[in-house]
Amino acid sequence: MNPTRTWAATALLAFALTACGGPATSPDPSTADADAPSPSADAATAADAFAVTDPWVKAATADDGMTAVFGEITNGSDAEVTIVAASHDAADTVELHEVVTEGADSTMREKNGGFVVPAGGGLPLEPGADHIMLMDLTRDLEPGDETTVTVEFSDGSTAEFTAPVKEYAGANEEYEGDGHGGDGHGDGDH
Repeated sequence: MNPTRTWAATALLAFALTACGGPATSPDPSTADADAPSPSADAATAADAFAVTDPWVKAATADDGMTAVFGEITNGSDAEVTIVAASHDAADTVELHEVVTEGADSTMREKNGGFVVPAGGGLPLEPGADHIMLMDLTRDLEPGDETTVTVEFSDGSTAEFTAPVKEYAGANEEYEGDGHGGDGHGDGDH
């Protein structure tokens, strides 16, 4: 046998096997075991279980400095999820807020630990209660506008929703803050 032909045949066979064999982690779906657990069931994220009903944003100007996002957050999973952050293209700073009442005074502040949404349950975002605070506004949010809010969960997943901007006279709690949108004592209504 000719050693050059043997080497060439071996090289050709090795190339053919390498080119035809895909990675071991990409099985052909037509040959998958029907009884094997679905990878998507194990890979579900908090964002997959997230929904928001009747979202809206209080109209505000950039000069107002701040406003808020409201609606009903729902969690369709069988485990609690936590929203740890949010972002909006018209706000340099976005915080998750709660309102605490001491005597006759209501003060809003950043909510430590974020918004925990119970398994199969909901969390209302309402004026005078939990809400997403848009601060250091970079542009006006006018009634009739549609605007997008992004929320981030403790597992690192994110979800977006669109909310209409509405005129609203309430939601004027004082802010227990560090100078965002005023002196921290109610100058910037939300």
